[in-house]
Amino acid sequence: MRAVVIREPGGPEVLEIQDVPAPVPSRGEVRVRVRATAVNRADILQRFGHYPAPAGSPVDIPGIEIAGEVDALGEGVDELRLGDRVLGLVGGGGYAEQVVLHARTLARLGEVMAFTDAAAIPEAFLTAWDAVVSQAQLSAGETLLVHAAASGVGTAAVQIANAIGARAIGTARTRDKLQRVPGLAAANGICVEDGTFAAQVLAQTGGKGVDVVLDLVGGGYVAQDLDCIKTLGRIIVVGVIGGSEATVDLGALLRKRALLRGTMLRSRPLEEKIQLAQTLERRLLPLFALGRLRPVIDRVLRLEEASQAHRIVQSNKTLGKVVLEVS
Repeated sequence: MRAVVIREPGGPEVLEIQDVPAPVPSRGEVRVRVRATAVNRADILQRFGHYPAPAGSPVDIPGIEIAGEVDALGEGVDELRLGDRVLGLVGGGGYAEQVVLHARTLARLGEVMAFTDAAAIPEAFLTAWDAVVSQAQLSAGETLLVHAAASGVGTAAVQIANAIGARAIGTARTRDKLQRVPGLAAANGICVEDGTFAAQVLAQTGGKGVDVVLDLVGGGYVAQDLDCIKTLGRIIVVGVIGGSEATVDLGALLRKRALLRGTMLRSRPLEEKIQLAQTLERRLLPLFALGRLRPVIDRVLRLEEASQAHRIVQSNKTLGKVVLEVS
């Protein structure tokens, strides 16, 4: 099969198409004929050699979310059938024509949605739902602050907040990005060209602050997050593109009885990945069918254009996901 292989740690140019052996499913696993995958920050970090794939996943083939069709069944699989349309998260190996994973970590996809749309869903929407709803317990009537609102996870979080009856406030580095985030009211967009946002958040909430912060930036944003939240507020850190170190006022954390938590999906045990697949199939996909959620795609490229896709994502000028179509 064809796959995009990381030849050596480095820039986008180290990605190259190679013929590699097709994986074979073991007991409880299925093989998926990948029709589309999407580019994520984890792929870029892996390409640089900073984010190795978990045990059992290809070490040199990036890609953590896929959509396609089941083309082989391992022993003992009865949840899926050959030809089933599926989508889901993988530990790695998504930039390939075929990938193997546990059958119960996949969600079944209806016949209507295109594979290129489906490939833009698992990482962004599961990350956002797990952080904002499952962990932070955002509920109707509350306010969510989303940093990097124009990113894949950011656009997903804004839509999820709207779908459950919460208010979303979003930050981004440019006004143009804010204006293009689906579901983000113009009055709820905050441009952070100078790196500060707390005063604007408090102004937009009448000085009350927000209930939940979804922080995809980290670094210096975390201290300001504390300034933005109400008593009993919750801060969930999902990304650290702004730095992995932060200075936090523990006195403010105590006074506000706040929750500060970090999270990631890739390294979770099998049981939790199965739960995520159930969330995707039972909670999220029905909202897509109703039109209350939709994937946000910046552009679709071919698998052979993976290097270009990485350059585009690294430019930080995209809105939503860059998807790779696998012929």
